[in-house]
Amino acid sequence: MLTALILFGSAGAAAATLGWLSGALMRGLARRRPFLRTAHERCRYPWTATLVVAAALSVLPATGLGAALAGGLRHTLVVALIVSVTWLGVRVTHVSEDAAFRRLRVDVADNRRIRKVRTQVTVIRRIVVALLVVLAAAAVLMTFARLRTFGASLLASAGVAGIVGGLAAQTTLSNVFAGLQLAFTDALRFDDVVVVENEWGRVEELTLTYVVVHLWDERRLVLPTTYFTTRPFQNWTRTGSRILGTAMLHLDYSAPVDALRTEAGRLVAASPHWDGRDWALQVVDTTESTIVVRVLASAVNADHAYDLRCELREKLLAYVTERHASALPRTRVAVPGGAEPDLGPADLSRGSPPRSRIGATKSGW
Repeated sequence: MLTALILFGSAGAAAATLGWLSGALMRGLARRRPFLRTAHERCRYPWTATLVVAAALSVLPATGLGAALAGGLRHTLVVALIVSVTWLGVRVTHVSEDAAFRRLRVDVADNRRIRKVRTQVTVIRRIVVALLVVLAAAAVLMTFARLRTFGASLLASAGVAGIVGGLAAQTTLSNVFAGLQLAFTDALRFDDVVVVENEWGRVEELTLTYVVVHLWDERRLVLPTTYFTTRPFQNWTRTGSRILGTAMLHLDYSAPVDALRTEAGRLVAASPHWDGRDWALQVVDTTESTIVVRVLASAVNADHAYDLRCELREKLLAYVTERHASALPRTRVAVPGGAEPDLGPADLSRGSPPRSRIGATKSGW
C-alpha cells in the first residue's frame, strides 16, 4: 500500500509540475499572442486534472494492489479521465469561440455579415458542447457492466420509447430546430435590431431554444425560437444597418414650408448623427386645422436615427416658435355677425403667442 501511495504521489506531482510548466510556457508566449492567455486561463485546471488522472492510471499496474482493489480504482480513474477530458473539451470550444470573435469584430460600420458568422459560431459551439456532454455521459454509463446490459435490453423497445420521447419533447425539439433554422438561414443574428410584441430592441442572446431581446429601456424580452419562425417580426438590420429617421410636425396652414426646408437642411448637415446621404422635408398630410410636415434623414444605424429624429424635432420646433410663431397650430372660430373679438394684452403678446386665437371669418384668417 505504501508503494502504491508513493507511486501515485510521484505521478501526481510529476503531472502537476508538467501542467505548471506548460502554463508558464503559455504565459510566456501570450505576450505576443493574447489568444494564448485566454486559453491558459480557461484550460489550466481541466488540463492539469487530465494530466494527474492520466498519470495515476498509467502507474496503477505497477502498484501491486489486489485485483479487486485495482479493478475498482481503475474504474474510478477511467470515469474521472472521461469527465476531465470532457471538461477540457468544453473549455476548448469556448476558447475557440473567443478566438473567432477576436477576428469577427462588430464595432465596424457595416457588420451584418460578421454578426451572421458570430451567430453561427455560437450555435455550433453549443451544439458541440451538447454532443460532448452526451458522449461523455454515454461513455461513463458504458463503463458499468450492468448498465451496458440494461442499455442492450432497451434496444428492443426503442421504437416505443422513441415515439413516447418524441411526443414528450415535441415542443423542445421544435425550438431546437427553429434555433438551427434561424442561425443558418440568416433570418436573425446576434445584435440585430428587431421590433417584436410592439417592443424595440436588439438581439442580445440567441440559443437553440430561446432568444433574448434587450429592449431600449433595459428590459429583457425572452421569446422561444419558434416565435421567430411562426410569427412576423420586424428586422431593421436584415440587409444593412442604415435606416431612415422620421420626425413629424403639426403646423398651421400658414407655415412657411420653404423656410422650414432650408432650416431643416442646415440642421441635418450640422448633426453628427446624419450619415451624409439622404434627407427630405415634405408636407405629407393635412387635418382640419393643421398640415403634417415630415422630415426624413438617414443614419448609419437605428441608434443614430433615433437621436437624429429627436434632435430635428426639438430644433425645428424651437425655430418655429422663435421665427414663425404664427405657424403654430391655431383654432379658427367664425363669429356670427362678423364682430371683431376683444383680444386682451396677453393675446396680443408677440413673445408668447396664444395656443388658440379667435377671429372673424371676413378677417382673412
